[in-house]
Amino acid sequence: MNKLKFEELEIYQLAEKLSDRIWEIVQSWGLIEQKTFGFQIIDSSSSIGSNIAEGYGRGSNADRGRFAKISRGSLFETIHWINKTHRLKILKDDEFIELSEISDRLSPKLSSYIKYLTNK
Repeated sequence: MNKLKFEELEIYQLAEKLSDRIWEIVQSWGLIEQKTFGFQIIDSSSSIGSNIAEGYGRGSNADRGRFAKISRGSLFETIHWINKTHRLKILKDDEFIELSEISDRLSPKLSSYIKYLTNK
């Protein structure tokens, strides 16, 4: 299968990196942590990339922008869960730093993408 253009977007690649890493981390948590926080953070982080892809598939810049805004909302939810699980000492310090660094790179790039699409 040929690589689709949304897969070449740095925001999509960062979103997938964040989501994949969260998946790996949550697998090491206990059952209670997985059920209370893990499913939430996996869902929100997976939604970032999937909404970028869906918006791209819709074709118009207006749709891409609308779905990118949904992605940004999912990113902010993911950041909430990263912060909360770190505060509760579920997420280790090194994992917190790693996930925060990815999120910190993704957030302004996603906002720039939204601005680009809405100004066209």
